Amino acid sequence: MAKLFDRITVNPEVCMGQPTVRGMRITVAFVLKLLASGMSHEEILKAYPELTEKGILQAIEYAAWLAGEYYRPLHAG
Repeated sequence: MAKLFDRITVNPEVCMGQPTVRGMRITVAFVLKLLASGMSHEEILKAYPELTEKGILQAIEYAAWLAGEYYRPLHAG
């Protein structure tokens, strides 16, 4: 059963087809980089008020879903 991501959109004419939050020019990757840099959800929302808490959470969930979908086996040696 496919996961429904109602806040993540992919449009070839927006950000070169990268997944974005609600069609804005804020990519899932950008949100993840902000989180990885140590920014809190509150700091991100203050810096990017067009985002929502649900958008941030769905970006994380989307990334986790992708990580589970694509993998390459590691070769020993």
